[in-house]
Amino acid sequence: MRIAFLVAPEGVEQVELTTPWKAVTETGDIPVLVSTKPGRIQAFDHLDKADTFPVDAVVGDVAARDFGALVLPGGVANPDSLRTDDAAVAFVKEFFGQGLPVAAICHAPWTLVEADVLRGRTLTSWPSLRTDIRNAGGTYVDEPVRVCDAGPNVLITSRKPDDLPEFCDAFVTEFAKTGAAAA
Repeated sequence: MRIAFLVAPEGVEQVELTTPWKAVTETGDIPVLVSTKPGRIQAFDHLDKADTFPVDAVVGDVAARDFGALVLPGGVANPDSLRTDDAAVAFVKEFFGQGLPVAAICHAPWTLVEADVLRGRTLTSWPSLRTDIRNAGGTYVDEPVRVCDAGPNVLITSRKPDDLPEFCDAFVTEFAKTGAAAA
């Protein structure tokens, strides 16, 4: 199964990209780096520049139906940039509309807020997003990982890099159910 990793050209928290990417490759699925511009993205280790990674696809050139699931890594600047890009927001919304699973960590739910897909959903994130989540109709919980199936798709969320082991275990399990159902 192909798994989209949507990130902005700059600002993704590197460990929130590379650790889930590794988890996907270890299952035999294919991670695809999708961004709003072609070329390379610049990852960060908090506020310091880290590595760059090649973009596999531009968000305006792909659709949710091209993938089995979506991962939204965090970093403060990454989702803040994505939520201002109409094509990125529409791409995220498509996954919900098609009932495909979405996994989001740390600040990534900002993009979900913008996509208006959180009504009636329970999720976790970096604590500073809790008011945004509530204002978007969601319920915020402070847990390492939350799997919510109270909507058109499964939504897997996590708070921060320290929660990556639980986050990866949860989304790998949920994505496997989707892959098995599609087979």
